[in-house]
Amino acid sequence: MLDDTVKALAQMVSPPLRAVLWKSIGLALGLIIVVAVLLDRLIFRLIETGSASIETTLGPHAHAPASALAWFLSVAAGFGILVGSVLLMPAVTALVAGFFADQIADEVERVHYPADPPGVALPLSRAVLEGGKTALLAIVVYLCTMPLVLLAGFGALIFFLATAWLLGREYFELAAMRFRPPAETKALRRRNAVKVYGGGLLIAAFVTIPIVNLATPLFAMALMVHVHKRLSGRTPPLIGHSPG
Repeated sequence: MLDDTVKALAQMVSPPLRAVLWKSIGLALGLIIVVAVLLDRLIFRLIETGSASIETTLGPHAHAPASALAWFLSVAAGFGILVGSVLLMPAVTALVAGFFADQIADEVERVHYPADPPGVALPLSRAVLEGGKTALLAIVVYLCTMPLVLLAGFGALIFFLATAWLLGREYFELAAMRFRPPAETKALRRRNAVKVYGGGLLIAAFVTIPIVNLATPLFAMALMVHVHKRLSGRTPPLIGHSPG
């Protein structure tokens, strides 16, 4: 696994993948900004409505306390959005991965496994669907663990471990489905659950690094291409296999 990690990190900044890297970062940043702006507008509207309701109920003398409360809630909401954007990075990068998975896998296979038959690209709709499902699951995990983070503190560990499972599963299946039908891909993943989860832990650790985590799709996809090749004994694509 260490060798796979070193290869993935080294290839991330190679010239052929540099354009994919910038596109991946741009799309991830765009999604984060859009979500942050929408949440900011929604929270601002709720605070504004609540402040007006307090003044209407308690009278004009409540204007100053209501304004102070609105200011405090606005600052808290802004901080919450910032923290939330960081913690939702696994979901964002999972969605972004669907758009670039095959470009990354093609280059990794070309450089490191030139003698092997290349994988069959997944239909874009299928790849994005897989990324979208993982993104939604990551959001569910985030929402379920946040109360534990605030109240007990160990929610961060649960979030990390669950994220490792989600991302390890997604990227391994994106790499493996280039060579295998979905049912066989899932069976291979289950047979090698510990090793796939080990890769997921590395991806989850990568996604916790601010700024650098914008490149998660490149690192994760490159890593799982190597993991799949190693676990499958570099099995060539099935005859007549279609990944759709």
